[in-house]
Amino acid sequence: MENYSVDRYRQLCAQVAQAASAAGRGPGAVRLMGVTKTVPAEKVNAYIDAGLDLIGENRVQEFLDKYPTYHKQGLEIHFIGQLQRNKVKYIVDKVHMIESVDSLELAREISKRCAAIGKKMDVLIEVNIGGEASKGGILPGKLTEFLTEISGFSGLRVAGLMAIPPISEDIAVQKHYFDEMYKLFVDIKDKKIDNVFMETLSMGMSGDFQAAIACGSTQVRLGRTLFGARD
Repeated sequence: MENYSVDRYRQLCAQVAQAASAAGRGPGAVRLMGVTKTVPAEKVNAYIDAGLDLIGENRVQEFLDKYPTYHKQGLEIHFIGQLQRNKVKYIVDKVHMIESVDSLELAREISKRCAAIGKKMDVLIEVNIGGEASKGGILPGKLTEFLTEISGFSGLRVAGLMAIPPISEDIAVQKHYFDEMYKLFVDIKDKKIDNVFMETLSMGMSGDFQAAIACGSTQVRLGRTLFGARD
């Protein structure tokens, strides 16, 4: 497993860097996140030892079970799954960022819990770029209003945006949604809203990360293509 992890991780780092270079961006312009849902902690640790320094957790209980055994030196952990308000208190002292903020109530709870422990949590706002009823996220037309509302929350800091567009194997369709996200990202940056910093644009997964990078993604989430098929 160790050799596989080293080889696979290096191969994907090279692909990410190559896609960034092809888009006229530097090799360090895009971060690779390992999405660890259902991946055993010992396997994740093998990748961490190989150089993986950013992981994304989807499920609170699974994360809490694995957290004590992770090799945490130099490791950055983001929570990327849908997060219930009553679970926020269990993770705010353990993660570096919450990427799935999609409601005023959740943002308020994160801020309250973080302020209580003297922490300011970096968050990404989830955008429902495809307007899909089956997905969470803030609709593009409501984004500025939402950001203005939460900008005064003292326990959080808006570090950027994230999105999972409608699934498509058509690269033109993929790029359409990624381009729309990038336009939002730039537009919000230009507005200079207090406590809102457009540093991270998280979009692109195993099936479309190269298209996302071409359109301006700064962070891609790789699960299956990094760790192999899930059990």
